[in-house]
Amino acid sequence: MKAIRIHGFDAVPVLEEVPDPVQRPGRTIVRMQAATVGHIDRTVWRGSFLRHPPLPYTPGVEAAGIVVASGRHAAGERVWLRGSGLGTLFDGTWCEQIDAPDEALGLLPDALPMTLGAAFFSPTTSAWVALHEVARLQAGEQVLVTGASGAVGSLAVQMARELGCTVAAVDPEADAPAIASADLLIDTVGGSVLSAVLPSVRPGGRVVLIGYTAGPSLQLDIAHFLQRDVALLPLNMFRREAAGRAAAPELLARLADGRLHLDVRSFALGDAAMALEWIAQRGHRGRAVLVP
Repeated sequence: MKAIRIHGFDAVPVLEEVPDPVQRPGRTIVRMQAATVGHIDRTVWRGSFLRHPPLPYTPGVEAAGIVVASGRHAAGERVWLRGSGLGTLFDGTWCEQIDAPDEALGLLPDALPMTLGAAFFSPTTSAWVALHEVARLQAGEQVLVTGASGAVGSLAVQMARELGCTVAAVDPEADAPAIASADLLIDTVGGSVLSAVLPSVRPGGRVVLIGYTAGPSLQLDIAHFLQRDVALLPLNMFRREAAGRAAAPELLARLADGRLHLDVRSFALGDAAMALEWIAQRGHRGRAVLVP
């Protein structure tokens, strides 16, 4: 089968022929139909993640496809795949046949395209957990979202409005929103953008930190910050993956019937390098997926 292989951190991804996987107890072989290229894949590829597979490795933590062989799942089932070490502890999903732990799979509704099935988990569950589990968002609250053109940001906007909140997307090129105007800030970009928008959260308000594409550092006037008593709440989806997986069936149903929308851009499997470059561009819309 064909697979993308990484021979050194930050090295150019290479499309190679590798042996087909052999089905083993506790694992399922899936014929890949779409595999997501996300920021976590980029972080692992650059050698910046806390853990990574031994080199050379096949990247990819998410995908969708058809079950080929399994002791738990029926052959022919449409499934999505996420986590359980895929692309972080061992070879991942950027290949024609994925060797995955049984627990990494979930059923994919017939109404949902494979590209959405591959791309949905990280952004939809991150937005849902950020709003409901971390921020404890209440109907009628005022919400600001940075990076609202991105996958997580756009879904956070949709979900907050669905709950009856007033939502504003933050434009980093425009003036910051009014001082102390928001109950909640969902920040997906970090860096100087977060620094500029933080004063717009009211005293006693909350900020959920999801990403740092604009930079990983935040400078604070600690005295001023303490007086304003704004809670900075990190979102760690590895720690909260169980909550995300529990919400997945409802989120898939909302995508299938149009209540939620997620943009997806497809790249050929051999164009993995191009996809990695595209997701690093500021202002890109939606998620990238590789298709065989």
